Amino acid sequence: MTAIRPARFSDGAAMAAVHVAAWRSAYAGVLPDHSLTALSARRQEGYYGHIIRAGEIVHVAVPSDEEAEDGAPDVLGFVTASRARGTAIAEGEIETLYVLDDWRDRGLGRALITAAARGLAEAGCRNVFVWVLSRNHSRWFYERLGGVRAMEGSVSVGGVQQPQTAFMWDPIDRLTGV
Repeated sequence: MTAIRPARFSDGAAMAAVHVAAWRSAYAGVLPDHSLTALSARRQEGYYGHIIRAGEIVHVAVPSDEEAEDGAPDVLGFVTASRARGTAIAEGEIETLYVLDDWRDRGLGRALITAAARGLAEAGCRNVFVWVLSRNHSRWFYERLGGVRAMEGSVSVGGVQQPQTAFMWDPIDRLTGV
């Protein structure tokens, strides 16, 4: 059975590979092609290594021994979270949530986001939000988890403004199940 655990520094390369694969799959036709082809697992590895060492909330989904023997990747998906920065609409923020295509629809996303929300709750956050590109075909996932549309905005990706939607859980225990 797949397990969710805190990320280790040694997970950085596998997380970077998941990041690149997930972006290229989820955002094909949504983001400019050059944004997707320019993605670098090496740069992402450095970033993820940095946030893991900095003590951010980072969890990974890893295969069971049996799945690993069958050739499953070292990391199947991951989530990052932290106390919200700047003019946030909630105290905690889910920053990233990526799961490899072949491992979607197995409950990994839900388990990862729940682990991140529990980490935020332990850090004293009473509510949490996530920004999702409005054209992301998987945005329904956050609604199914009980996220409420809280705000609209935009973000520049590859030099192009992209509309985004913030989903919020208030109180945070709507996500933690506690």
